[in-house]
Amino acid sequence: MSAKQMNVVLVHGAWADGSSWAKVIAALALQGSNVVAAPLPLMSFQDDVAALDRTLERIEGPITLVGHAYAGAVVGASRSDRVEALVYVAALAPGEGETVADVFTRAEPHPKAPRLTPDAHGLIYLPDDAFADAFAQKASAQELSVLRAVQRPISPACITVPVGRPLWRDRPAWFLIAEEDRMIAAETQRFMAARMKARTRSLPLDHTPMVTAPDAVVEIILEATRR
Repeated sequence: MSAKQMNVVLVHGAWADGSSWAKVIAALALQGSNVVAAPLPLMSFQDDVAALDRTLERIEGPITLVGHAYAGAVVGASRSDRVEALVYVAALAPGEGETVADVFTRAEPHPKAPRLTPDAHGLIYLPDDAFADAFAQKASAQELSVLRAVQRPISPACITVPVGRPLWRDRPAWFLIAEEDRMIAAETQRFMAARMKARTRSLPLDHTPMVTAPDAVVEIILEATRR
């Protein structure tokens, strides 16, 4: 199937919004894909899955579903029968009965990884210095300014709920492993990619390849759409 016949739905992770996919959206559109960035409220896992499914309902035809970081769990919880391929970008992919927190904490954190604690409203924000230290250490100053400005907090209710049978058990999957990720250990990414029998690319990327290495993200998405 060609990219021109494929819908690509991009799903952002914690502390981000759809603008994090801007470079990827532009490149895929030039390739002829119909691209949609699905917005997640990040208030509970169930709400995020419901928000994604509402986005998928609006799209006609086969879909390649792409998740970054936390959104790996969300795309794995979709039950849309039009999703034909999954792409994980430095993502978390819990197995049945696991929570996002279970896989996120599987390996020792990077020395520059931030300490994450809820604020007075029960929401987890990324500290400002964590964007340059761990979230996107390869980003330019301008890119970091945008990432800080648009960050959306995440609720612990998103990461503490056991998931059901993940969609990657039943669909072909691709996984872009970010070897220099300081948020999700590369060791953890390799474990999840191997467990789902994903076709993998492993590159010296930070946690936000869609911002700092969009060509690599576009390449693996196109590989999935052209399978």
